[in-house]
Amino acid sequence: MLVVTIPIFYPIMMSLGFDPIWFGVIAVILIEMGMITPPVGMNVFVVKGIAQDVPMSTIFKGVLPFWFAMVVCLMLLVIFPQIVLLVPQAMY
Repeated sequence: MLVVTIPIFYPIMMSLGFDPIWFGVIAVILIEMGMITPPVGMNVFVVKGIAQDVPMSTIFKGVLPFWFAMVVCLMLLVIFPQIVLLVPQAMY
């Protein structure tokens, strides 16, 4: 997913003036959210393959707290991009 989308969106984000490290972190979080969200939710199907006796609805209900935590984290990183850039800036 990264290989397909990043070459398209990276030049756009750089021309808009966003930091490439911040953009990479945001992209990874968004892709993680997509991997646990229906209808694709590939990570959920992996869990279903391992725990075959557990209904799919139960697995998706179990994923919801993690999805909401990712939304809160994403909102914080968009509002305060300094959180993402703290360690890279300390290295310079």
